[in-house]
Amino acid sequence: MSQAGSQDRLRIDKWLWHARVVKTRSLAAKLVADGHVRLNGTRTDTPAKAVKVGDVLTIALERTVRVYRVMDLGERRGPASEAQTLYDDLSPEPPGRPKAVMDED
Repeated sequence: MSQAGSQDRLRIDKWLWHARVVKTRSLAAKLVADGHVRLNGTRTDTPAKAVKVGDVLTIALERTVRVYRVMDLGERRGPASEAQTLYDDLSPEPPGRPKAVMDED
């Protein structure tokens, strides 16, 4: 059985790193271990937990919450353009700032 193309699951910390959610794999593991990641709505604190295509990850970053649907697992940490093909961004729009009201006098 060859590994290339036959992989149907990937460690959550490795996927977060491949998708460029974090800069290093150790930061990805810490993010998961600290409880900032939910897998299909359930909080997980195990960096070795496996994700598969179709899973939904909710990630609490510093000041934002990101929601991603896993579209592909990836085989490496490639350029940003390649990383963006690994997920579908389902994140809610951030609350907008109130627009300035202009006088029409």
